[in-house]
Amino acid sequence: MKKNITRRDFLNGTQIAIGASLLSPWTSVFGSSGSEFDLGPNYYPPALSGMRGSHDGSWETMHSRVTGTTWPRGDYGETYDLVIVGAGISGLSAAHFYKKENPQARILILDNHDDFGGHAKRNEFEIDGRTRIGYGGTESIDSPSNYSQVGKELLIDIGIDVNKFYDAYDQKLYSSMGLSKGILFDKETYGEQKLVVGYNKIPWEKFIEQTPMNSQAKADLLRLFTEQRDYLPGKTYEEKWKILDNISYEDFLLNYAKVDQQVVELYRRWGMSKWCVGSEEIPARRMQAYDSGIPGLNHTLVKKTASSSEPYIFHFPDGNASVTRLMVRSMIPAAVPGSTMEDVITTKMDYSQLDKKSNLLRIRLNSTVVNVVHTRDSKAVDVTFVHKGKAHTVRGKNCIMACYNRAIPYLCPELPKKQVEGLKYGVKIPLSYTKVLIPNWRPFAELGLDFVYYTNGFFKQVELDYPVSLGNYKFGSSPDDPMVLHMCHSHYSADVKGPEQWRVGRHHLLSTAFSEFEGHVRDQLDQALSGAGFNAERDIHAITVNRWPHGYPYKTQLLWEPDWPDEEGKPWVIGRKPFGRITIANSDAGATSGTNSAIVQGYRAVQEALSM
Repeated sequence: MKKNITRRDFLNGTQIAIGASLLSPWTSVFGSSGSEFDLGPNYYPPALSGMRGSHDGSWETMHSRVTGTTWPRGDYGETYDLVIVGAGISGLSAAHFYKKENPQARILILDNHDDFGGHAKRNEFEIDGRTRIGYGGTESIDSPSNYSQVGKELLIDIGIDVNKFYDAYDQKLYSSMGLSKGILFDKETYGEQKLVVGYNKIPWEKFIEQTPMNSQAKADLLRLFTEQRDYLPGKTYEEKWKILDNISYEDFLLNYAKVDQQVVELYRRWGMSKWCVGSEEIPARRMQAYDSGIPGLNHTLVKKTASSSEPYIFHFPDGNASVTRLMVRSMIPAAVPGSTMEDVITTKMDYSQLDKKSNLLRIRLNSTVVNVVHTRDSKAVDVTFVHKGKAHTVRGKNCIMACYNRAIPYLCPELPKKQVEGLKYGVKIPLSYTKVLIPNWRPFAELGLDFVYYTNGFFKQVELDYPVSLGNYKFGSSPDDPMVLHMCHSHYSADVKGPEQWRVGRHHLLSTAFSEFEGHVRDQLDQALSGAGFNAERDIHAITVNRWPHGYPYKTQLLWEPDWPDEEGKPWVIGRKPFGRITIANSDAGATSGTNSAIVQGYRAVQEALSM
């Protein structure tokens, strides 16, 4: 019998400010060893559900700092060779590279969240005595052959052999069952709410005829998919590239392919999970690169060479949370028992080992940094952080800021104006990954679905989990097995353009209650699956919302971005310059998302610190 769904949100429902002001709820849940910073033996954030990601308690202190609150700089009681602000992939990478150069260095990593990993978060669920694992953020080692040399070497150093994923990831499972993408057309746009299955699988004539689009839209969409037409005739490849890089996909559809508005609306949110903006902001060329099957472009901008990209299979069951666990294991072995990339998935982390006084490297969670300044003689950096409502100061010979770029000016008041402007240029992109545990995925199999795209839903999509089995963790390959579904939401603002829509989206995420997410999960799963007997009230066993108001790094690929004349003039390059003993990491510093970018920026920050 499933538990009452409201039990899952016991932390969110009571608005516990973890690490900010309230101690007793965490003490009762996790236990306490009595030390101010030590974590109790039962402390295990991956098992929590409800509102996760930037959970309550992780953001309030920093927001207070931004609005002007200050904390006194206390007498420092701890000294380190290096203090790192941020325990995400970039911060952990920086620690890894620094330790390679200085094995006996004393390093402290501070993070405002209740878990390390940044956006690479792990979600665990229990059902019928089995543990099911999901990814709460960074999901894969994307195209590892394209990684930088330092990125490739780090993966090897922590024990990852990417070739093992070719056996671990069942690339044929869903296709062998005849599953494909479906589209849930909305009533407001198309006059009827209707699920149509078989996108890019059944003949286009058959698929399109089943849609509720008007006759002109049907004819236009069929033309886009079946006619080998060049919509930029007489242009060279280079001329086409330039044109399609400077017009939106919406513009291409309306003014070049000349399709009905209903076709435009069909693809308006197609790229939301990557860019978190509509197709009116995304260059047509970028849309083709994102989805090679996007209609209208394949015979307009014909690729000069065949694609040699790797399959999208380099995925741990918890996404890149396993990558961060392996990083931590390499530096604090007692915290992550085991020795292989396979056993890291099922081993039970011991969080109480992260901040031991005997460790050369310490990770201190629930600790929001509020001030970073040089000492009077400029030979060290004092870092003040708030833990359980109390301010503390530590001193480091060097400090690496592996946190959000836009937060750094509020933490480092000494920075010059030009560098501050560079750091504030990029706007973080908000999004959320919601994981839904269901007892089986037979309704998907019966409907022939592995993915549903909603033309105008709160969630852009729902999809089956990646079919990965590694070590003792076995994917539920039978439709009768439990499944962790993935649903993606990013707020769409039709009347706001440019980066401002991400600011609007951030406010939206922080002000949307868990109950609203839950309501949309129920409604949208019933909309898509009720035809196969799915009932949300009965079949949803758990929901975890991974909320990331400051999610992806700033995207430089969209229409409003200027052409910068040189690398050194780019704002994020100016922003990441070393300042005294303070250097700057995180993928924001490269204006590029992805694990490789985070690693590269961590490496660069370490090299700058070592050169001082």
